[in-house]
Amino acid sequence: MLTTPPATPGISGLARGRHAVSLTVTAVATAGLLAACASTSANQAGTTPAGGAATTRTPGATMSASPAGTGSPASGIAGLPACRSAGLQVTVNVSQAGGAAGSTYYPVDFTNTSSSACSLYGYPGMSFVTADSSTGRQIGAAAQENPGLPKVTVNIAAGGKAHAWLQVAEAGNYPAATCQPVTAHWLRVFAPGQTEALYANQAFNACSSAGAPLLTVMPVRAGQGVQGTTP
Repeated sequence: MLTTPPATPGISGLARGRHAVSLTVTAVATAGLLAACASTSANQAGTTPAGGAATTRTPGATMSASPAGTGSPASGIAGLPACRSAGLQVTVNVSQAGGAAGSTYYPVDFTNTSSSACSLYGYPGMSFVTADSSTGRQIGAAAQENPGLPKVTVNIAAGGKAHAWLQVAEAGNYPAATCQPVTAHWLRVFAPGQTEALYANQAFNACSSAGAPLLTVMPVRAGQGVQGTTP
């Protein structure tokens, strides 16, 4: 408690009074600051994970990770599930094929044979094989992806189609010793994001050597492939 100074203090008494008031104000301010810090720490403790920094999440939102590679997202832009191999049929539409600069471009059509709509996204996997089963051996190098084209989600109604263009370079572009030419009768296709193979029966001039790559695949697009409309 402060003691009221005399009515007419001396210089030393006035100084002592001012010093006492200064100490009291400092003590009050310090107590207030400590209380504020304690309150802030208590509030932060309730929102900070035990292992690290605080995180902010929009109410009702769920966190998900993008799938790796070139596969299909869990759902398309309309909320459709990814098309499964069991509900797809693939065909090489040679009637719409076209040639340019030492290559032939084939539309590989995907038909949704299921009773429900589904979606495809990204690049399918393609390669020549010796048979239409798991016993078939790959012939030459698998198709490379064309990196200059954007990937889009393609929704396919039941009975509807999508397609991806396959560029097949002429086997004659390579010396015979490098190419080791053969005829391939089957194209093995993996729909984007799928691990079960589909097969299309079509004859191609191929190179059995993996050192002479012939195939380049483009990302899926809507509808049936039409000559002259490669993406």
